[in-house]
Amino acid sequence: MGLPVVGMVGGGQLSRMTHQAAIAMGLSLRVLADATHDSAALVAQGVNVGSHTSLDDLTAFAQGCEVVTFDHEHVPGDLLRQLEAKGLNIQPGSAALVHAQDKQVMRERLRDLGVAVPPFAVVTTAEELSDFGAAHGWPVVLKAATGGYDGKGVWIVASVADAVDVLGSGVRLVAEQFVPLKRELAAVVARSPYGQAAAWPVVQTVQQDGICVEVIAPAPGLSTKLAIQAQSLALKLAADLGVVGVLAVELFETDEGLLVNELAMRPHNSGHWTIEGSRTSQFEQHLRAVLDYPLGATTLTARTVVMANLLGGVSPEDATDLDRRLHLLYARDPALKVHLYGKEIRPGRKIGHVTALGEDVGETRARARTGADYLRSGKWPS
Repeated sequence: MGLPVVGMVGGGQLSRMTHQAAIAMGLSLRVLADATHDSAALVAQGVNVGSHTSLDDLTAFAQGCEVVTFDHEHVPGDLLRQLEAKGLNIQPGSAALVHAQDKQVMRERLRDLGVAVPPFAVVTTAEELSDFGAAHGWPVVLKAATGGYDGKGVWIVASVADAVDVLGSGVRLVAEQFVPLKRELAAVVARSPYGQAAAWPVVQTVQQDGICVEVIAPAPGLSTKLAIQAQSLALKLAADLGVVGVLAVELFETDEGLLVNELAMRPHNSGHWTIEGSRTSQFEQHLRAVLDYPLGATTLTARTVVMANLLGGVSPEDATDLDRRLHLLYARDPALKVHLYGKEIRPGRKIGHVTALGEDVGETRARARTGADYLRSGKWPS
């Protein structure tokens, strides 16, 4: 039909759900996956198996694509710049994406833009960490400048002695003040090359062991003033950094106001609720944005939307029992929406999510959490 082909580097669940959005739009999504059993490779037709660290694999994959985008931030920046030098359309571009790839670059750029972030410093020695702790208090949060996600690459240390191993690991580290916070929020927006931008309602994210387990949209009890401030901040960052596609801005809500914690320039876990909960999902919006289509409406489809991540359980029968549990869950709450990622079940691994729509925040949260907990454990709450 002559519609464009979009290439997405990475074969995880974000590519899988972007593929679902592409089908409805009549688009073809080509996926560069590490292996044929990757989440997206199990469902997408156009799958290239290759490495995101190989220029040859990336170049071959990009041929015939209108645009190449990502479901993770791990493609080396020098390779992205070489692809751009070949005239390939990479969105978001390397100059923007570096701010999601490198926490040091991100923190320094946001500071220069006057954006509030936790106090930070690059530390390479015990003495530098000691000085930072003395200035900003203990414990201190140490983050790997590159490569960390879902709690990996983050260490909370109460003293220099606690950090001996990580300081000696050769990992480039950014030290940050341990911020007392009320809760964590996320502002998810999208921006096109034309400069059109759109924002979803600000959400509350609930973390356990560094992993997001629940997202509540809109964030309950958030003042209109603070919601507008968060959305405006995310839209400004998208423009200032030259982001094309979806941008998720993870925020700390503190007594003093909002602090930016992390950036992600791709569909994000804090936006999964938009599949059923928004007129335009983050996955469709990302496709619209990178193709420079007009962006879609971001209004909610219900007063409250809650997404609960489904994490792999510890029981060996979880994989074989999941189908039975789905039957019983659907019978108990037919309005729940379950998304499974086709991933091998391992303890603590994100293997899917459950979304509930409703009127009351407490009731809707309970339904989503009950669904995810039951699929994980096989036990109904007492």
